[in-house]
Amino acid sequence: MSDTPAQLDRSATIEDVASQASVSMATVSRALRGLPNVAPDTRLKVLEVAKKLNYRADPHASRLAAGKTFSVGMAVPQLGRWYFSQVISGARDAFAAAGYDLLLFALGSGAERARFIHEWAVLEKRVDGLLLVDLRLDPDELEAVRTARTKVVSVGDQYEGFPSVTVDNKAAASVAVRHLINLGHETIGYIGDGPGPLPFSVPNDRRAGWEQALREANLVPLADLEASGGFTVEGGHRAMTQLLTARTRPTAVFVCSDEMAMGAVKAVREHGLRVPQDISVIGFDDHDLSEIIDLTTIRQPVVDSGRVAGQLLIDAIAGDTSAPHHVLPTELVLRKTTGPYGGRAD
Repeated sequence: MSDTPAQLDRSATIEDVASQASVSMATVSRALRGLPNVAPDTRLKVLEVAKKLNYRADPHASRLAAGKTFSVGMAVPQLGRWYFSQVISGARDAFAAAGYDLLLFALGSGAERARFIHEWAVLEKRVDGLLLVDLRLDPDELEAVRTARTKVVSVGDQYEGFPSVTVDNKAAASVAVRHLINLGHETIGYIGDGPGPLPFSVPNDRRAGWEQALREANLVPLADLEASGGFTVEGGHRAMTQLLTARTRPTAVFVCSDEMAMGAVKAVREHGLRVPQDISVIGFDDHDLSEIIDLTTIRQPVVDSGRVAGQLLIDAIAGDTSAPHHVLPTELVLRKTTGPYGGRAD
């Protein structure tokens, strides 16, 4: 039966396409969006009917027909930090390519975190999946996540039962400290972070790597050589000032992030000392500005971690139940803030 002028004058709907293709509206939505679980012949038939009817998808109707929101949530401790912005960028690329909208949640306090974790019933109506970035879950919070219908993927922490993306922070930190030891340094400081309202495993893992490398070299990790920098440039500056005025001054310092390392380098120079001749400094991340200031660092694929995690979440929403855990590689990047131990410049 041919289309009448009246049929062609009005805008075609997803119901029209489903009717003429003899499939459900959900199948039409999946076929037009290129999603899996649609037979090739069926997909081709739907595309041909949609083209013949000059069908233009109504996103709201398509989502309702597919039984999904085609939105995903992403929860991070803070939005303004370089690391989190890079993870978000990578994840956003993956979500956009698959046709998903992204809702960002910044959990800047313990109260916000608790409310967010325990309001899954509301959240499940807004998103098809959730990406958790460096949010360390306690047992009660983890149980709430596991019993929810929303698909979950984590970045930075590994949990049994759902996919995750991490780097081996302990091993990477050990590589950084061994580099300093190989340069002849024995008094090696550490700038990391203390417990906060949104604890995550990275500082503890990197501190463990610092301690492990020292002990393997028969060196003692001294409490006077540790300082908290809060993962900010200003915090790194304060922490390095603390180390420089301590009873035992380090000849080299491993810093948990490049932003803190930038502040640490500034503090060293303000004390009339040279980097690396008097004090070597090594960071972690390979921040966009690290090459400009010649900072030796541990490179981690931050954007890729977001992109991989985003794809894992898309796969989980599509029905993949394998829950894989991905450990992405890190790399020592040698620049000019580390050098051989040349004696103390007191």
